[in-house]
Amino acid sequence: MPAIKIKLRFDYVGKAKSSKLFGNKNPEQLADDARQHKVTMMRNVPVQGISIDDIDMSQDIYSLIDDITGKKVAYAPVVITFYADSIEDAIKFIVKEEFRTVEIIEPDELTLSKSDMEKLLFRISLELSEYREYLFRKVDTWK
Repeated sequence: MPAIKIKLRFDYVGKAKSSKLFGNKNPEQLADDARQHKVTMMRNVPVQGISIDDIDMSQDIYSLIDDITGKKVAYAPVVITFYADSIEDAIKFIVKEEFRTVEIIEPDELTLSKSDMEKLLFRISLELSEYREYLFRKVDTWK
């Protein structure tokens, strides 16, 4: 199967924290800091089966009011274009919390064999299990 060119959008969140120790950063600055950190990681840490083609951080940071907390939350968008050796290699990006949209640029058509479909479903299950463990660890640190 030839490489698949994919464009994803991530929106990195920034939530205001009240901390007298480190100073108060506004949600926009926190979102931009998160975006900068994640993009640096993507550029510098290779991922097996993935080749980054372009990272676009030109979209403006936007803010919303969180309907649960009533506090301002900012989001810093990033559009990443990359080549994946297989569709299952791309799954690790799609299960991320920041994931918003996906566009398959090339090829125009994908055909999955029975074996490819089994690998894809297995990878989705594996990534979701790892994400679930990550969320449990995150919740445990809040306690």
